[in-house]
Amino acid sequence: MSSYDHNPIVEMKGIEKHFGPVIALAGVSFDIRPGECHCLLGDNGAGKSTFIKTMSGVHKPTSGEMIFEGKAMNFTSPRDAMEAGIATVYQDLAMIPLMSVTRNFWMGREPVRKVGPLKFMDFAKANAVTMEEMGKMGINLRSPDQAVGTLSGGERQTVAIARAVYFGAKVLILDEPTSALGVRQTANVLATIDKVRKTGIGVVFITHNVRHAVAVGDRFTVLNRGKTLGTAQRGQITPEELQDMMAGGQEMVALEGSLGGTV
Repeated sequence: MSSYDHNPIVEMKGIEKHFGPVIALAGVSFDIRPGECHCLLGDNGAGKSTFIKTMSGVHKPTSGEMIFEGKAMNFTSPRDAMEAGIATVYQDLAMIPLMSVTRNFWMGREPVRKVGPLKFMDFAKANAVTMEEMGKMGINLRSPDQAVGTLSGGERQTVAIARAVYFGAKVLILDEPTSALGVRQTANVLATIDKVRKTGIGVVFITHNVRHAVAVGDRFTVLNRGKTLGTAQRGQITPEELQDMMAGGQEMVALEGSLGGTV
């Protein structure tokens, strides 16, 4: 059964977000279904960051409707969104490079064992789970004690993704996960996204790289100046058309006309 047979996990309808006189989102509609990768494409300044923060509980929308699992969603904080199952992996990853992979994986949720009245972190369990979950994502660590700072950028992304999956994400929002990576690391992260989608989690892949989006995306929505320009399914739109929409195709045509076709 394809993801299109499922009801959306999250629906955002006509979302507006104003910061005083600045309109960051001017009527964004978007949804994510179980087991799909829905790519949100847009250049810098298109409103992608505001969109992520609205969906993940950082910002409250000025107007519009947000529905989570069929009910109106009123998250008052990112913690509310996380507890509901919306996990966000930001570009900066919020990891501590000198700490081990295990410590970063469990940060704040460490398993505990009791010895009489005392509680200790259960390192045996924490290490075993970390190694197993990273292995599922195709990363074979030398040791769970390995410092996160020794991992490549793609491997760090995978730690953050594996952590979100293990702690029960229903929707995983990835903020430009491939923007600072080389070709091989990008391929590894895209393969990880593919694995996550196959577990039934809905993946929102935010990017300005059309090639990366087309490699894993099931649906594509283009954001331009705080508005969505429409959503297409895989096979309905070419990479060139997506790129043109992101750039504001009509503006390019006008520019070409004014420069005599030299663009």
